[in-house]
Amino acid sequence: MTGNLLGLAALALGWRRSVLSWPVQVLAGFVLIAAYLSASLAGGVGKQMLVVVVGLWGWQKWRDGRRDADDGHIAVRFATGRERLLLAAGTALGTLAVGALFTAVPELSWNPWPDAYIFVGTLAAMYAQARGLVEFWFAWLLVDLVGVPLAFASGLAFSGLVYLIYLVLVLWGLRAWWLRSRTHTAPAAAPARDTEGVAV
Repeated sequence: MTGNLLGLAALALGWRRSVLSWPVQVLAGFVLIAAYLSASLAGGVGKQMLVVVVGLWGWQKWRDGRRDADDGHIAVRFATGRERLLLAAGTALGTLAVGALFTAVPELSWNPWPDAYIFVGTLAAMYAQARGLVEFWFAWLLVDLVGVPLAFASGLAFSGLVYLIYLVLVLWGLRAWWLRSRTHTAPAAAPARDTEGVAV
């Protein structure tokens, strides 16, 4: 419960483009590592350790990243076509590789392919967030579309409820980042001209 609530807080801080999103994500990862250790779930421990490493990298990226001149928070933008292609291809290949690993080593996951999809999708979302890409929210949305029904079908009602709240935050965050990116990519107004066509 604590790890999930910290995850919600991290997502809300990400919506606000606050660098605090990352230390909260890292803390959530450590809480979940402790939970998985207490339950002797080595697969969960390994996955959360990787999430913590990516969280530390994202934290450093936001600390050193380009700031929004209006409010000092991290600047956001849409990915280029090449970035989107690489992100989608990396996520697809990563899901295939991790799904195959989870299938070959059952101790790592009780539900290999959905688990691989959610795990790799989470890493892809964190990567996009670290780069300040609006696509970060689309990645989370795709994770939630599988995570919510899977949690309820598995009898994990609390996790399913958390994922539903995640979904609402994702939609709000997507709107906020989308509008922010449009504000900073709008073309500058043309300079005023006098009657002879000279810029003034």
